[in-house]
Amino acid sequence: MNNPTPDATPRLRPARPPQRRIQRNEVNGWINLDKPVGVTSTQAVGRLKHLFNAKKVGHAGTLDPLASGVLPVAFGEATKTVAVVQEGMKSYRFAVKWGVETDTDDGEGKAIAQSDLRPDPAAIVAALPRFVGLIMQIPPMYSAIKIAGERAYDLAREGAQFEIAAREILVHRLELVEHTADESTFEAECGKGAYVRSLARDLGRMLGCFGHVSLLRRTRVGPFSVEQGVGFEQLEASPEAMAAALLGVEAGLTEMQRCAIDRNGAATLRRGQRLILRGSSAPEEGPAYAVCFGSPVAVGMVENGEFVSTRVFNLG
Repeated sequence: MNNPTPDATPRLRPARPPQRRIQRNEVNGWINLDKPVGVTSTQAVGRLKHLFNAKKVGHAGTLDPLASGVLPVAFGEATKTVAVVQEGMKSYRFAVKWGVETDTDDGEGKAIAQSDLRPDPAAIVAALPRFVGLIMQIPPMYSAIKIAGERAYDLAREGAQFEIAAREILVHRLELVEHTADESTFEAECGKGAYVRSLARDLGRMLGCFGHVSLLRRTRVGPFSVEQGVGFEQLEASPEAMAAALLGVEAGLTEMQRCAIDRNGAATLRRGQRLILRGSSAPEEGPAYAVCFGSPVAVGMVENGEFVSTRVFNLG
């Protein structure tokens, strides 16, 4: 008995209906988010992007999932100022649990060194000046530092052996504010690139008792402070609450010099040309931003009596 000849005619799948592109909103400005514990910075930004249905979103300064506090989130034209905000001062309030050092330098990691010793307040205060000013710091193994193109935390999770080079950082202030037998609370003001987890690790090593961060709250990033921060519950309460929380693009620039210009000056900067500044109100040399009738026009530098723009805003 012969087998039936298979049907050579190809079977065509039914065509999928074309997917509609999501129409997103043009949103420009900042949300000073008070990020809760347990949420990554990426998840927080995604949640806000969905909430505002915004086209473009970014953030200034990553926060660990176990950390809470200020996470400035930029929308639209404000994303052009993220680098400016990241250069600003950062303030933290954090607790160090004594007696255990972990591989992540926080409470999520596994213990890699332990001690029965506990520091007294006098010993802690005496050690703090060594961590203030320009110091060399090795970032945590579980961090976003790139090693040969790979994130350090990815390599650490894979069990890879690697080293992270020490970097120079600036710590403006480090103070002991509370103390118990097993845990101490500190406040710190740091420049860009400083890791609080590394401060806790190195302080514990110097004191001979080891330690790791058990609580971390960022209270300031540049012009954004936790006192004016808003949480997800507040934002999700109503459209009116969202609108009230959205700050203007200029909110990220307030620590720079402000240069008021006229319409002709704004047109000059938008053409990519240098703007000659005249009059006694002209800003001093250095970083500045230009404003025309209350609307930011450009961010850049004042050099030799001229405003040189590095980024120009496209605001209506």
